[in-house]
Amino acid sequence: MSPDRHHPDDTAVAAEVRAAREEYAEEEAEAAEAEAAQNAAALDVPLSMRITRNLDTQIRQRADAERISPSALVRRLLHDALASEQHQPLTVEQVEEIARRVVRESA
Repeated sequence: MSPDRHHPDDTAVAAEVRAAREEYAEEEAEAAEAEAAQNAAALDVPLSMRITRNLDTQIRQRADAERISPSALVRRLLHDALASEQHQPLTVEQVEEIARRVVRESA
């Protein structure tokens, strides 16, 4: 067989690879759009809290395990807590309980 001639299976494999690449590119584009929309909706508001070194370590470990930033983890936990409390303001005690729950769940 000459080098210019392709085996029929080569053409099919090339088409499958091309289709897989196109599908991957579409998924990446959708993910990028979703991330851009989320970033556009987010406010960059620093939040300062006093936590123990142990809690900090546990938050970082859980975030690493979930492959997200500690900030994203805390943001999600706060969002979930607010949603579950039917949009009532959090008390100091509730925030402390959230922190304790993070510690328990990450242990």
